[in-house]
Formats: sequence, C-alpha cells, structure tokens
Amino acid sequence: MKRKTGISSNIWTYFPVMLGAALVCCTLWGSAIPAIKVAYGLFRIGEDDTASRIVLAGFRFTLAGIMTVAFGSMIERRFLVPKRSSLIPIGVLGLFQTIGQYFFFFIAVANITGVRGSIINASGNFLAIIFSVFLFRMEKPELKKFIGCVVGFAGILMILGGPAALLSGGALTLKGEGAMLAADAFYALSVCCMRIYAKSEDPVILSGYQFVFGGIVLALIGFLMGGHLVFYTPSCVWLLIYMGFISAGAYTLWGILLKYNPVSRVAILGFINPVMSVLLAALILGENREAFSVRGLAALVLVSLGIIIVNHGWKQAAPAGKD
Repeated sequence: MKRKTGISSNIWTYFPVMLGAALVCCTLWGSAIPAIKVAYGLFRIGEDDTASRIVLAGFRFTLAGIMTVAFGSMIERRFLVPKRSSLIPIGVLGLFQTIGQYFFFFIAVANITGVRGSIINASGNFLAIIFSVFLFRMEKPELKKFIGCVVGFAGILMILGGPAALLSGGALTLKGEGAMLAADAFYALSVCCMRIYAKSEDPVILSGYQFVFGGIVLALIGFLMGGHLVFYTPSCVWLLIYMGFISAGAYTLWGILLKYNPVSRVAILGFINPVMSVLLAALILGENREAFSVRGLAALVLVSLGIIIVNHGWKQAAPAGKD
C-alpha cells in the first residue's frame, strides 16, 4: 500500500502519533484474554459450561460488529451497507474469522493461563504467512519470512516446554493449547481471505458485518448447546461493552493507521501485541511468575522478534490483532 498523495502532513503519519495509536490498539487486543477470563467469573460460567462461553462470544462479536459499522459510518459520514456482492465474502469471513476462530478461542481461554495463551496466540501471524505462501499462493517463498516463522515458532515451542515436553504428551491439552492453535489456524485462513476480498470490497464493511453474522451464529450455537447468559450485576454489562469495543475500537484505529501510512511501517508494530498481552495477563490475572520467568520472557522475545522479521518490508499485511 503506497502512501496517498497529499496526506504527508496528516497527523497520523507522524511516527510518535502512529506509535501511540499502535500501542492503544495492541493494548486493547492484549486485554482480550484477561477480559474474557474476568467475564467468566462475573457471568458465573462454570468450568464445564462450554455452551455459555460460546453464547458470551456470540454476544461480544455481535456487539463488536454493530460498533465497527457505527464507527466506520461516522468516519465515512454515511451509513455503511454491504453490497449484494459482499454477502459471500461476509459469510466466508464470518465462518473463519469469527465462528471458527472464537468458538475455539473462548474454549482455550478457559483452559490455559493468560501468559501461555497470549504467546501461543501469536502463532496466527506465522500460520498466515505459511498459508499465504503454500496454500493460497499469494506470495513467493522468501528466506526472511521463513526465518521469521522459525524464530516465532521457536518461542511458542519454548513456552510449551520444548520438544521434550511435547514428546511426553504433557505440554498440550485438547481444550487448552490445542483449541488455541485451532483458533489461530482459523485466524490465518481469515487473514488470507480478507486480503483477497479487500481488493474489491470495503474492508470495514466486510469486518463489521462478518462480526455481526458470526456473532449471531455463535450465540445460536451456544443456545442450542444449552448455554445461557445471566447479567448478575451492572459490571457484566460494562465488561461486555468493553469486550465489544476491543475489536471495534482497535480495528477502526488500526485501519486509520493503514490508510495514512505504508502497510509495512504499521504492520511491524504488531510485535507490541504479544508484549501487551503478557504484561496485562501478569497485571490483571496475577500471572507474574510465568510472565517474568526466564522461559516466559525468552518465548516472548522470540515471538515478538519473529513478528518483526516477517513484517519487515512486507507490502501487504493484515491487522496485527485478532480480538
């Protein structure tokens, strides 16, 4: 994406502003796992109540979609309505980015620590590169991207305990690490699909309406599984609104940065995302021991370095965050 003519003096092109806005986006995205864990407590969702978790995910993303469309409409000064040609892309993106990804994500968050989940969750950045090169063939294989993926996956392998832990079978659980990796695979697929559809469709319309579609479907799935959602206190309402804003606010602000800056310049700041995720897990969830352990810090450094390497000079990029 080239910088548009006549916007060089726009405030969003100044690096301190761009960095500050990226920090806000990554802080929002990074707060997703702690917010979900807190929500499970406020809504009194039991350890085995997967159905109610899916209902919560559905409510969150329906609200996020409404907010995204509202924010986009205010920026464009017109109400954003999808074209008929947008319906299939919205359906495909809703299936991958919201239904598939967050069905597994909300299960994983309940069965994994915030720090561990935040670092594993970064695998979506590297899977997106792999899918883009080998599955969708949208990019040519490059040594830089290969090195970045290897470095990033090395960090994920480290937080899992290394090869020995994997071989022993004790590093992965189906509902924890397995579900998080499944969520990341769906995210990677959605990134590739968005890059295809965004060439001819408005990405804000696609994202907003796929959130709504996916959120409604998730809520229906959760209800059919026997789930429910009870707002016990006003805090439940405020937290749900915040959870919706995480996706809508961060996506909108990140989109503004991409509009006024070269994509590679913005995308490389995505390394802040796992950093903020781990820090907020330590601060909000009290997971200081794991976050600041040698293994935790080393894994975080490798994952962040991997994101920097794969995005350095990348001419096409997806949002750094997923939540």
